[in-house]
Amino acid sequence: MLTHLDNQGRAHMVDVTDKAVTAREAVAEARIRMLPQTLQMIQQGGHPKGDVFAVARIAGIQAAKKTHDLIPLCHPLLLTSIKVELAAEGDDRVHIVARCKLAGQTGVEMEALTAASVAALTIYDMCKAVDRGMCIEQVRLLEKLGGKSGHYQADSPE
Repeated sequence: MLTHLDNQGRAHMVDVTDKAVTAREAVAEARIRMLPQTLQMIQQGGHPKGDVFAVARIAGIQAAKKTHDLIPLCHPLLLTSIKVELAAEGDDRVHIVARCKLAGQTGVEMEALTAASVAALTIYDMCKAVDRGMCIEQVRLLEKLGGKSGHYQADSPE
């Protein structure tokens, strides 16, 4: 059942007034594939715009905090923790993992997904002059904890 539709089938923000405040957490991931020399440049700190991972981490954190401004019908949330981790994966990928937490009445899945996506987009933006063929892939929810619907754990990718 889609929860953002009212009785007349119109989009609306879900009323969470009567939901209990519980600890909630979500973990999302994204990957960005690039040329090996692009990843090597990032890892060696040779990018003229600075530390690509540091800028992407900050962008992901800022994006999580502003998810309600980006995604219609998302609730503005007071996140208590946002972590964005970036690591080289093989010789041509960056793996991004975003984790968001709060004690609240609604989940933080969209915040974690937004953080991972924006971190990947930031890498693309910073490196597009040297590698326009980068590909952002596998943006997905890995885990969700708390709330009425309980625990969700994604299956391993095949």
